[in-house]
Amino acid sequence: METILIILAALLIVAGFIGALLPVVPGPPISYLGLLVLQLTSAHPFSLQFFIIWGLIVATLMILDNVIPAYGTKKFGGSAYGIWGCVIGMVIGIFFSPIGLVVGPLVGAFSGELIGGKTSYQAMRSAVGSFLGFMVSTVLKLIASGMMGYYFFMNL
Repeated sequence: METILIILAALLIVAGFIGALLPVVPGPPISYLGLLVLQLTSAHPFSLQFFIIWGLIVATLMILDNVIPAYGTKKFGGSAYGIWGCVIGMVIGIFFSPIGLVVGPLVGAFSGELIGGKTSYQAMRSAVGSFLGFMVSTVLKLIASGMMGYYFFMNL
């Protein structure tokens, strides 16, 4: 049973890290779940304080994941079309990795703003804002998931 829990926890940690790159999959909560599963083993490597702190970090990241791209888009004059275009571009960009992960959100946000009736200059400006916000959010999720992965493997 111990081995099954460790394998499940490792899979959750890896899935969480991958999920940090995907806009649809909540990466940090999945990584957090991996730490919780590891805690179910007989070793009990983490304290309650550790889980409370990481729970607050994960909750904050999930809120910021929605706020940062919207803030970046609004700061550069964008709209909901740009945000949705950025997310759709990221999903499509996954299939053209690794360049698609960078170009997809930018092209998606630009296209979304054009569909929303912006001029090409306005669309590019807001697409850059949406893209920057999305990238900042993604980097924060990657850092958090990577740190949880580090704690997992150091306490395995």
